[in-house]
Amino acid sequence: MKLYDLTAKDAKGNVVRFSDYKGKVLLIVNTATGCGLTPQYSGLQVLYDKHKDKGFEILDFPCNQFANQAPGTNEEIGNFCTGRYGITFRQFDKIDVNGEGESPLYSWLKSQKSGLGGPNIKWNFTKFLINKKGEVVARYAPTKSPAAIEKAIAELLEE
Repeated sequence: MKLYDLTAKDAKGNVVRFSDYKGKVLLIVNTATGCGLTPQYSGLQVLYDKHKDKGFEILDFPCNQFANQAPGTNEEIGNFCTGRYGITFRQFDKIDVNGEGESPLYSWLKSQKSGLGGPNIKWNFTKFLINKKGEVVARYAPTKSPAAIEKAIAELLEE
């Protein structure tokens, strides 16, 4: 299985084919609105604004699996993110990233790059960087700031 074989629902319930992102550099992030790392949304938006016209996309997957830190509906989460952080990148349906009900996308991502403690996602704001060919090139811990991965994004965009 490859990234481009997968689909997911966006925050409005529309099916999105990852094949629509062929040729783009992607940053896939599981997020939460009530997490100590939630201010990373600002840094993510800065990255998006700076690189979106060069073929960069951020795919935001809210996840409520960690201490119930994303309890709202898709609409409530979207309103929070746009109102507080001015988010303009694509948000998806709330998902599970670990366990029996985990998203097929996250099953695939974790099979491509394990974290330091193994394959499971440890917390919100784990980031996966995908190159233009749909390959996972890096997995970043939740505490890694968006600014700290900008150089890697810029290098992939130049390839």
